[in-house]
Amino acid sequence: MPTVIRLSRGGAKKRPFYSIVVADSRMPRDGRFIERVGTYNPMRPKDAEDRVVLKPERVQEWLAKGAKPSDRVARLIAAAGIGDTPAIPTQTKKHLPGDKALERQKEREEKLAAEKEAAEAAEAAEA
Repeated sequence: MPTVIRLSRGGAKKRPFYSIVVADSRMPRDGRFIERVGTYNPMRPKDAEDRVVLKPERVQEWLAKGAKPSDRVARLIAAAGIGDTPAIPTQTKKHLPGDKALERQKEREEKLAAEKEAAEAAEAAEA
């Protein structure tokens, strides 16, 4: 059974509250879970101690059993400094512009630089 440690959403509309749960990866996000190992309240300030509440011994035990944390939970575990922190995945490059967009941007910058040089040359010729 592939187990994961992930967030299960609760709370009201526009007021999220998450339980950090150990669940079978085939279950729905807010569905059946094996154990609740903590909570995460993103509405609290970043420096509030009750923003993330974890049961460190249970998290360590599930990680030792092979449970894979989700990206966000891996970050929360690393921030809490619990045991061997799992590798935090790096952000993909999907947020960067594509090749054609970069090419168009470069052409635009070259065109602006050429116009600026022409304006400076015309200004220097007048003076």
